[in-house]
Amino acid sequence: MNNKQILITGATNGIGLAAAEALAALGANLAIVGRSKTRTRIAAARIRAAAAGRGATVATFIADLSSQASVRRLAAEVLARYPKLDVLVNNAGAMYGTRQLTKDGIELTWAVNHLAPFLLSTLLLPRLKESAPARIITTASQAHQGAHILFNDLNAERSYRGFGRYCETKLANILFTIELARRLDGTGVTANCFHPGLVATGFNRNNGLLMNLGMTILRPVARSPEKGAETLVWLATAPHVANVSGAYFFDQEQRPPSPEAQDMETAGRLWEISKRQCAADDPSASVCQR
Repeated sequence: MNNKQILITGATNGIGLAAAEALAALGANLAIVGRSKTRTRIAAARIRAAAAGRGATVATFIADLSSQASVRRLAAEVLARYPKLDVLVNNAGAMYGTRQLTKDGIELTWAVNHLAPFLLSTLLLPRLKESAPARIITTASQAHQGAHILFNDLNAERSYRGFGRYCETKLANILFTIELARRLDGTGVTANCFHPGLVATGFNRNNGLLMNLGMTILRPVARSPEKGAETLVWLATAPHVANVSGAYFFDQEQRPPSPEAQDMETAGRLWEISKRQCAADDPSASVCQR
């Protein structure tokens, strides 16, 4: 991984931080994205310590992934800084107990978990294609099982349930991945996603006492962030998945996602709607048109 440039969102804690440390220890150059300057600085120090003696660099970017303007600024900063980008990891994600809207008027869970990776990936695609072979990896979840994209209530005005909405966005991650892989066929850029397992992190501890208690109860049976990050690191580095694209993995094995997650018509429809949602504040915005 020497001289490989990797960009990871959601890398200030959990599996994102664990993956960044592991990749830096292999000699990769890391660029991490966080929302808090303090937490991002602390994470960068940990990653630099993991990279000690390997000559790897660690850079930081601050972005609010719920804001499309902030995602666009992030993409512009990355493009200006890096003439080469080998791996993009869309790892940031969240779950919210109550329905909230972003400044763009989009339901918050959908904006952070689905539209942010959609927009960031498409804005960085020209650089990834120039850097081919390159890889795009998105953190999905087994929670997608049984979920459906509610196209008639895409902003969850009538159907919002915290965990249910999270499951819907994880389904969207997989549908995005398979449609992106189809569009990238022949470019040398692959797109895959994975389920990290139930991981003991700070995830879902911002949704009140009941959710916090539930995560505490599950902690003894949860895997460590390092274990949860293993498939991510493997997808970023393993030579024998270099030509695999449009797949869903768990514990370094390709697994079939739900039937809904394999529906190419739904994937195509979601892509077109996501493109319109991301262009709403900027009609001239560059998104993947292929």
